[in-house]
Amino acid sequence: MPEGVYYVTGFVIALIVALAMTPLVKKLAFKVGAIDKPNARKVHTRIMPRLGGLAIYAAFVAAFLLLYPFLPDGLLNRYDMNLIKGMLIGGTIIVLLGALDDRFELSAKVKLLGQIAAACVVVFGFDVKINLLNIPFGASMQPIAEWIAIPLTIFWIVGVTNAINLIDGLDGLAAGVSAIAIGTILVMAVLMGFEPVILLSTLLLGGILGFLVFNFHPAKIFMGDSGSLFLGFSLATLSMLGFKQVTIVSFVTPLLIIGVPLSDTFFAIVRRMVQRKPIFAPDKGHLHHCLRELGYSHRKTVLIIYGIAAFFGACAIVQAAVVQSPAANWVTFAVIVILLFVMQIGAELIGLVDKSRRPVLNMLQRLRLKTETDSNTK
Repeated sequence: MPEGVYYVTGFVIALIVALAMTPLVKKLAFKVGAIDKPNARKVHTRIMPRLGGLAIYAAFVAAFLLLYPFLPDGLLNRYDMNLIKGMLIGGTIIVLLGALDDRFELSAKVKLLGQIAAACVVVFGFDVKINLLNIPFGASMQPIAEWIAIPLTIFWIVGVTNAINLIDGLDGLAAGVSAIAIGTILVMAVLMGFEPVILLSTLLLGGILGFLVFNFHPAKIFMGDSGSLFLGFSLATLSMLGFKQVTIVSFVTPLLIIGVPLSDTFFAIVRRMVQRKPIFAPDKGHLHHCLRELGYSHRKTVLIIYGIAAFFGACAIVQAAVVQSPAANWVTFAVIVILLFVMQIGAELIGLVDKSRRPVLNMLQRLRLKTETDSNTK
Protein backbone atom coordinates (compact mmCIF):
# COMPACT_ATOMS: atom_id res chain seq x y z
CA MET A 1 0.00 0.00 0.00
CA PRO A 2 1.41 3.48 -0.85
CA GLU A 3 2.69 5.41 2.16
CA GLY A 4 0.49 8.35 1.25
CA VAL A 5 -2.56 6.27 2.14
CA TYR A 6 -1.32 5.92 5.71
CA TYR A 7 -0.79 9.66 6.02
CA VAL A 8 -4.23 10.49 4.63
CA THR A 9 -5.84 7.86 6.86
CA GLY A 10 -4.06 9.26 9.92
CA PHE A 11 -5.18 12.79 9.04
CA VAL A 12 -8.80 11.69 8.66
CA ILE A 13 -8.76 9.72 11.93
CA ALA A 14 -7.31 12.70 13.84
CA LEU A 15 -9.85 15.05 12.24
CA ILE A 16 -12.80 12.82 13.17
CA VAL A 17 -11.57 12.25 16.73
CA ALA A 18 -11.11 16.01 17.25
CA LEU A 19 -14.58 16.72 15.86
CA ALA A 20 -16.08 14.10 18.19
CA MET A 21 -14.04 14.95 21.29
CA THR A 22 -14.29 18.74 21.31
CA PRO A 23 -18.00 18.92 22.31
CA LEU A 24 -17.31 16.35 25.06
CA VAL A 25 -14.32 18.37 26.31
CA LYS A 26 -16.52 21.48 26.30
CA LYS A 27 -18.97 19.78 28.67
CA LEU A 28 -16.09 18.55 30.84
CA ALA A 29 -14.63 22.05 31.09
CA PHE A 30 -17.91 23.48 32.43
CA LYS A 31 -18.30 20.53 34.80
CA VAL A 32 -14.84 20.88 36.42
CA GLY A 33 -14.81 24.69 36.32
CA ALA A 34 -12.10 25.11 33.66
CA ILE A 35 -13.58 28.35 32.37
CA ASP A 36 -12.23 31.69 31.16
CA LYS A 37 -13.95 34.75 32.61
CA PRO A 38 -13.87 38.13 30.81
CA ASN A 39 -11.66 40.89 32.20
CA ALA A 40 -10.09 44.16 31.07
CA ARG A 41 -7.20 42.41 29.30
CA LYS A 42 -9.25 39.83 27.39
CA VAL A 43 -11.28 40.28 24.22
CA HIS A 44 -14.20 37.90 24.87
CA THR A 45 -17.23 39.17 26.77
CA ARG A 46 -18.77 35.96 28.12
CA ILE A 47 -17.63 32.95 30.12
CA MET A 48 -15.91 30.45 27.84
CA PRO A 49 -14.88 26.82 28.46
CA ARG A 50 -11.19 25.99 28.21
CA LEU A 51 -9.40 22.61 28.03
CA GLY A 52 -9.83 22.44 24.24
CA GLY A 53 -6.24 21.24 23.97
CA LEU A 54 -7.37 17.89 25.36
CA ALA A 55 -9.30 17.27 22.14
CA ILE A 56 -6.25 18.04 19.97
CA TYR A 57 -4.02 15.86 22.14
CA ALA A 58 -6.54 13.00 22.17
CA ALA A 59 -6.89 13.19 18.38
CA PHE A 60 -3.11 13.07 17.88
CA VAL A 61 -2.54 10.17 20.28
CA ALA A 62 -5.57 8.16 19.16
CA ALA A 63 -4.70 8.53 15.48
CA PHE A 64 -1.12 7.40 16.06
CA LEU A 65 -2.09 4.40 18.22
CA LEU A 66 -4.74 3.28 15.72
CA LEU A 67 -2.41 3.71 12.74
CA TYR A 68 0.82 2.37 14.24
CA PRO A 69 0.06 -1.41 13.96
CA PHE A 70 -0.55 -1.00 10.22
CA LEU A 71 2.54 1.05 9.36
CA PRO A 72 4.94 -0.73 6.97
CA ASP A 73 8.17 -2.15 8.36
CA GLY A 74 11.09 0.21 8.01
CA LEU A 75 9.03 3.40 7.95
CA LEU A 76 10.17 4.33 11.45
CA ASN A 77 13.70 3.60 12.66
CA ARG A 78 14.98 3.69 16.23
CA TYR A 79 15.73 7.41 16.16
CA ASP A 80 12.28 8.15 14.75
CA MET A 81 10.64 6.14 17.52
CA ASN A 82 12.65 8.06 20.11
CA LEU A 83 11.35 11.27 18.59
CA ILE A 84 7.76 10.02 18.70
CA LYS A 85 8.08 8.68 22.26
CA GLY A 86 9.59 11.98 23.36
CA MET A 87 6.70 13.87 21.79
CA LEU A 88 4.10 11.57 23.35
CA ILE A 89 5.53 11.47 26.88
CA GLY A 90 6.76 15.06 26.95
CA GLY A 91 3.51 16.17 25.33
CA THR A 92 1.51 14.32 27.98
CA ILE A 93 3.36 16.21 30.71
CA ILE A 94 2.72 19.48 28.91
CA VAL A 95 -1.00 18.75 28.41
CA LEU A 96 -1.46 17.81 32.07
CA LEU A 97 0.37 20.98 33.10
CA GLY A 98 -1.82 23.06 30.80
CA ALA A 99 -5.01 21.36 31.97
CA LEU A 100 -4.14 22.12 35.58
CA ASP A 101 -3.51 25.73 34.62
CA ASP A 102 -6.82 25.90 32.75
CA ARG A 103 -8.55 24.87 35.97
CA PHE A 104 -6.44 26.35 38.76
CA GLU A 105 -4.37 29.09 37.01
CA LEU A 106 -0.88 28.02 38.05
CA SER A 107 1.89 30.53 38.63
CA ALA A 108 4.35 31.34 35.84
CA LYS A 109 7.18 29.69 37.78
CA VAL A 110 5.31 26.40 38.17
CA LYS A 111 4.46 26.35 34.46
CA LEU A 112 8.06 27.11 33.55
CA LEU A 113 9.34 24.25 35.71
CA GLY A 114 6.83 21.90 34.10
CA GLN A 115 7.95 22.95 30.63
CA ILE A 116 11.58 22.41 31.54
CA ALA A 117 10.69 18.95 32.89
CA ALA A 118 8.97 18.04 29.60
CA ALA A 119 11.97 19.30 27.63
CA CYS A 120 14.31 17.26 29.83
CA VAL A 121 12.26 14.13 29.08
CA VAL A 122 12.93 14.67 25.37
CA VAL A 123 16.62 15.45 25.85
CA PHE A 124 17.68 13.03 28.59
CA GLY A 125 14.98 10.38 28.34
CA PHE A 126 15.22 9.81 24.60
CA ASP A 127 18.51 11.47 23.63
CA VAL A 128 16.82 13.85 21.20
CA LYS A 129 18.62 17.16 20.88
CA ILE A 130 20.13 19.67 18.50
CA ASN A 131 23.58 18.33 17.67
CA LEU A 132 24.08 19.75 14.18
CA LEU A 133 23.72 23.34 13.04
CA ASN A 134 24.14 24.90 9.63
CA ILE A 135 25.52 28.39 10.18
CA PRO A 136 25.28 30.78 7.21
CA PHE A 137 28.62 31.22 5.41
CA GLY A 138 29.81 27.97 7.00
CA ALA A 139 30.99 25.10 4.86
CA SER A 140 28.46 22.53 6.06
CA MET A 141 26.55 21.26 9.06
CA GLN A 142 28.67 21.86 12.13
CA PRO A 143 28.56 19.50 15.14
CA ILE A 144 27.67 21.08 18.47
CA ALA A 145 29.36 20.13 21.72
CA GLU A 146 27.19 18.27 24.24
CA TRP A 147 27.43 21.02 26.84
CA ILE A 148 25.97 23.47 24.30
CA ALA A 149 23.48 21.11 22.65
CA ILE A 150 21.62 20.20 25.86
CA PRO A 151 20.81 23.72 27.15
CA LEU A 152 20.21 24.94 23.57
CA THR A 153 17.61 22.22 22.99
CA ILE A 154 15.87 22.85 26.32
CA PHE A 155 15.87 26.61 25.67
CA TRP A 156 14.40 26.09 22.20
CA ILE A 157 11.61 23.79 23.39
CA VAL A 158 10.63 26.03 26.32
CA GLY A 159 10.89 29.20 24.20
CA VAL A 160 8.69 27.97 21.36
CA THR A 161 6.20 26.42 23.80
CA ASN A 162 5.70 29.81 25.44
CA ALA A 163 5.64 31.69 22.14
CA ILE A 164 2.51 29.85 20.99
CA ASN A 165 0.96 30.40 24.42
CA LEU A 166 1.48 34.16 24.18
CA ILE A 167 -0.41 34.59 20.89
CA ASP A 168 -3.46 32.69 22.13
CA GLY A 169 -5.56 35.83 22.48
CA LEU A 170 -8.26 35.66 19.79
CA ASP A 171 -10.67 32.99 18.58
CA GLY A 172 -8.81 30.57 16.33
CA LEU A 173 -5.56 32.55 16.37
CA ALA A 174 -3.13 30.15 18.05
CA ALA A 175 -4.73 27.10 16.44
CA GLY A 176 -4.65 28.62 12.96
CA VAL A 177 -1.08 29.90 13.22
CA SER A 178 0.02 26.51 14.56
CA ALA A 179 -1.79 24.77 11.68
CA ILE A 180 0.01 26.98 9.16
CA ALA A 181 3.37 26.29 10.82
CA ILE A 182 2.75 22.54 10.90
CA GLY A 183 1.52 22.69 7.31
CA THR A 184 4.82 24.37 6.40
CA ILE A 185 6.76 21.60 8.11
CA LEU A 186 4.61 19.04 6.29
CA VAL A 187 5.36 20.56 2.87
CA MET A 188 9.09 20.65 3.64
CA ALA A 189 9.02 17.07 4.90
CA VAL A 190 7.27 15.93 1.70
CA LEU A 191 9.82 17.74 -0.45
CA MET A 192 12.64 16.09 1.48
CA GLY A 193 11.01 12.67 1.79
CA PHE A 194 11.22 12.63 5.60
CA GLU A 195 8.46 10.12 6.43
CA PRO A 196 8.37 10.37 10.25
CA VAL A 197 7.78 14.12 10.16
CA ILE A 198 5.16 13.71 7.42
CA LEU A 199 3.33 11.24 9.66
CA LEU A 200 3.44 13.36 12.82
CA SER A 201 2.54 16.55 10.94
CA THR A 202 -0.53 15.04 9.28
CA LEU A 203 -1.81 13.72 12.62
CA LEU A 204 -1.32 17.07 14.33
CA LEU A 205 -2.84 18.96 11.44
CA GLY A 206 -5.95 16.77 11.45
CA GLY A 207 -6.42 17.32 15.19
CA ILE A 208 -5.98 21.08 14.94
CA LEU A 209 -8.36 21.51 12.00
CA GLY A 210 -11.01 19.39 13.72
CA PHE A 211 -10.76 21.56 16.81
CA LEU A 212 -10.65 24.78 14.76
CA VAL A 213 -14.22 24.08 13.59
CA PHE A 214 -15.31 24.93 17.15
CA ASN A 215 -12.59 27.49 17.89
CA PHE A 216 -12.78 29.90 14.94
CA HIS A 217 -14.69 33.14 15.56
CA PRO A 218 -17.18 33.07 17.16
CA ALA A 219 -15.52 30.38 19.29
CA LYS A 220 -17.53 27.83 21.24
CA ILE A 221 -14.47 26.70 23.23
CA PHE A 222 -10.91 27.89 23.88
CA MET A 223 -7.92 25.60 23.58
CA GLY A 224 -6.53 26.96 26.86
CA ASP A 225 -2.98 26.35 28.02
CA SER A 226 -3.53 22.62 27.53
CA GLY A 227 -3.72 23.33 23.81
CA SER A 228 -1.35 26.23 23.28
CA LEU A 229 1.42 24.62 25.34
CA PHE A 230 0.98 21.26 23.60
CA LEU A 231 1.05 22.83 20.14
CA GLY A 232 4.08 24.92 21.06
CA PHE A 233 5.86 21.86 22.40
CA SER A 234 5.00 19.86 19.27
CA LEU A 235 6.14 22.64 16.97
CA ALA A 236 9.39 23.00 18.88
CA THR A 237 10.30 19.34 18.52
CA LEU A 238 9.21 19.02 14.90
CA SER A 239 10.86 22.23 13.68
CA MET A 240 14.03 21.47 15.60
CA LEU A 241 14.43 17.81 14.72
CA GLY A 242 12.71 17.28 11.43
CA PHE A 243 15.38 18.76 9.22
CA LYS A 244 18.57 18.86 11.23
CA GLN A 245 20.35 16.37 9.00
CA VAL A 246 19.53 18.14 5.74
CA THR A 247 22.40 20.39 4.77
CA ILE A 248 20.36 22.83 2.67
CA VAL A 249 18.45 23.96 5.77
CA SER A 250 20.07 26.79 7.66
CA PHE A 251 19.41 27.80 11.21
CA VAL A 252 17.02 30.44 9.85
CA THR A 253 14.44 27.92 8.60
CA PRO A 254 12.89 26.82 11.93
CA LEU A 255 12.78 30.47 12.99
CA LEU A 256 10.79 31.32 9.87
CA ILE A 257 8.37 28.44 10.40
CA ILE A 258 7.24 29.93 13.70
CA GLY A 259 8.07 33.52 12.79
CA VAL A 260 4.79 35.06 13.98
CA PRO A 261 4.77 33.75 17.57
CA LEU A 262 8.54 34.24 17.96
CA SER A 263 8.48 37.82 16.68
CA ASP A 264 5.45 38.67 18.82
CA THR A 265 7.23 37.21 21.85
CA PHE A 266 10.40 39.16 21.06
CA PHE A 267 8.53 42.46 20.77
CA ALA A 268 6.58 41.66 23.96
CA ILE A 269 9.85 41.23 25.87
CA VAL A 270 11.26 44.48 24.43
CA ARG A 271 7.99 46.30 25.17
CA ARG A 272 7.97 45.21 28.79
CA MET A 273 11.62 46.11 29.22
CA VAL A 274 11.01 49.58 27.75
CA GLN A 275 8.00 50.03 30.02
CA ARG A 276 9.96 48.59 32.96
CA LYS A 277 7.46 45.82 33.58
CA PRO A 278 8.16 42.17 34.48
CA ILE A 279 8.82 40.09 31.37
CA PHE A 280 6.03 37.64 32.23
CA ALA A 281 3.49 40.36 33.08
CA PRO A 282 0.41 40.11 30.81
CA ASP A 283 -0.58 43.15 28.76
CA LYS A 284 -2.68 44.21 25.78
CA GLY A 285 0.20 45.12 23.49
CA HIS A 286 0.46 41.95 21.40
CA LEU A 287 0.07 41.95 17.64
CA HIS A 288 -3.60 40.98 17.73
CA HIS A 289 -4.37 43.68 20.30
CA CYS A 290 -2.66 46.35 18.17
CA LEU A 291 -4.52 45.31 15.02
CA ARG A 292 -7.79 45.43 16.89
CA GLU A 293 -6.98 48.95 18.09
CA LEU A 294 -6.47 49.98 14.45
CA GLY A 295 -10.10 49.13 13.84
CA TYR A 296 -9.93 45.67 12.29
CA SER A 297 -12.68 43.26 13.24
CA HIS A 298 -12.01 40.13 15.25
CA ARG A 299 -12.14 37.88 12.19
CA LYS A 300 -10.11 40.23 9.95
CA THR A 301 -7.41 40.51 12.60
CA VAL A 302 -7.08 36.73 12.76
CA LEU A 303 -7.01 36.43 8.96
CA ILE A 304 -4.32 39.13 8.69
CA ILE A 305 -2.13 37.24 11.13
CA TYR A 306 -2.83 34.01 9.21
CA GLY A 307 -1.53 35.79 6.12
CA ILE A 308 1.62 36.91 7.92
CA ALA A 309 2.19 33.37 9.19
CA ALA A 310 1.69 31.98 5.68
CA PHE A 311 4.25 34.48 4.34
CA PHE A 312 6.78 33.34 6.93
CA GLY A 313 5.99 29.74 6.03
CA ALA A 314 6.51 30.40 2.32
CA CYS A 315 9.88 32.02 3.09
CA ALA A 316 10.86 28.95 5.10
CA ILE A 317 9.96 26.61 2.24
CA VAL A 318 11.91 28.70 -0.27
CA GLN A 319 14.83 28.90 2.13
CA ALA A 320 14.90 25.15 2.63
CA ALA A 321 13.88 23.66 -0.70
CA VAL A 322 14.67 26.15 -3.47
CA VAL A 323 17.82 27.97 -2.48
CA GLN A 324 20.55 25.44 -3.24
CA SER A 325 22.98 27.50 -5.27
CA PRO A 326 26.43 28.75 -4.17
CA ALA A 327 24.72 32.07 -3.42
CA ALA A 328 22.43 30.43 -0.85
CA ASN A 329 24.21 32.01 2.11
CA TRP A 330 23.83 35.48 0.61
CA VAL A 331 20.14 34.83 0.00
CA THR A 332 19.81 33.75 3.65
CA PHE A 333 21.50 36.94 4.75
CA ALA A 334 19.24 39.03 2.50
CA VAL A 335 16.12 37.27 3.81
CA ILE A 336 17.16 37.98 7.41
CA VAL A 337 17.89 41.66 6.76
CA ILE A 338 14.69 42.28 4.79
CA LEU A 339 12.47 40.47 7.29
CA LEU A 340 14.01 42.27 10.26
CA PHE A 341 13.53 45.63 8.52
CA VAL A 342 9.92 44.86 7.58
CA MET A 343 9.17 43.56 11.08
CA GLN A 344 10.61 46.71 12.68
CA ILE A 345 8.66 49.00 10.36
CA GLY A 346 5.47 47.03 11.00
CA ALA A 347 6.03 47.08 14.76
CA GLU A 348 6.49 50.85 14.74
CA LEU A 349 3.47 51.47 12.51
CA ILE A 350 1.07 49.58 14.78
CA GLY A 351 2.79 50.47 18.07
CA LEU A 352 3.85 46.95 18.99
CA VAL A 353 6.62 48.17 21.33
CA ASP A 354 5.82 51.78 22.11
CA LYS A 355 3.37 53.99 20.26
CA SER A 356 5.51 57.08 20.88
CA ARG A 357 8.87 55.63 19.84
CA ARG A 358 9.47 55.15 16.12
CA PRO A 359 13.24 55.35 15.57
CA VAL A 360 13.37 53.78 12.09
CA LEU A 361 10.31 55.63 10.78
CA ASN A 362 11.66 58.90 12.19
CA MET A 363 15.03 58.24 10.54
CA LEU A 364 13.34 57.56 7.19
CA GLN A 365 11.28 60.71 7.62
CA ARG A 366 14.43 62.79 8.25
CA LEU A 367 16.13 61.26 5.23
CA ARG A 368 13.12 62.05 3.06
CA LEU A 369 13.02 65.66 4.28
CA LYS A 370 16.77 66.02 3.75
CA THR A 371 16.44 64.65 0.22
CA GLU A 372 13.60 67.06 -0.55
CA THR A 373 15.58 69.99 0.90
CA ASP A 374 18.66 69.09 -1.15
CA SER A 375 16.51 68.85 -4.28
CA ASN A 376 14.96 72.27 -3.66
CA THR A 377 18.32 73.98 -3.14
CA LYS A 378 19.72 72.76 -6.45
